[in-house]
Amino acid sequence: MKIIFKLLAILLVVTYPLIVFFGLSVFEPGIIAIFLIVIILLRLISFQSASGVSNFKSVIVVSLAGGLIAVFTLISNSIYGLKLYPVLINFSMLVLFAYSLTAEQTIIEKIARIKEPDLPIEGVIYTRKITWIWCCFFICNGLFSLYTALYTSIEFWTIYNGLVSYIIMGALLGGELLYRSLVLQK
Repeated sequence: MKIIFKLLAILLVVTYPLIVFFGLSVFEPGIIAIFLIVIILLRLISFQSASGVSNFKSVIVVSLAGGLIAVFTLISNSIYGLKLYPVLINFSMLVLFAYSLTAEQTIIEKIARIKEPDLPIEGVIYTRKITWIWCCFFICNGLFSLYTALYTSIEFWTIYNGLVSYIIMGALLGGELLYRSLVLQK
């Protein structure tokens, strides 16, 4: 059951812009806000069952902020709350990655240590640099998501936040993996 919740939560978060786009042709923004609350609750349930307490605290903060956006949308029946959710996610990821730069191990280092527990100092330095790159990505992506939320059509917002941003994220991840396998392995 935990795996089903987790997969459903991931699917709903990834397809959120499409759900908003198609949902707005049938429902008012306030009704879709209820759906956003369901997504947030599913994320909380799936993350709580799979993570430690410290990680769960960050999910609670993100969920509360998302809940505030959903309540704003529910009360105002404004599309802007729905369109600002990807901005919130980018900002949350930025805070999470940037905060990890102040810790002993960055998020990227923790992920790297799963595969290589005895990561050499060069690897630690490299993972810190990659964490900085991801922080820059979240800043740029968040700012552009904000621009699409405030100044573009729902169609453009959907294409960027539901497709283009994932392609850019995949390219960054793929480029880093390719660089690591081709350059750093030598």
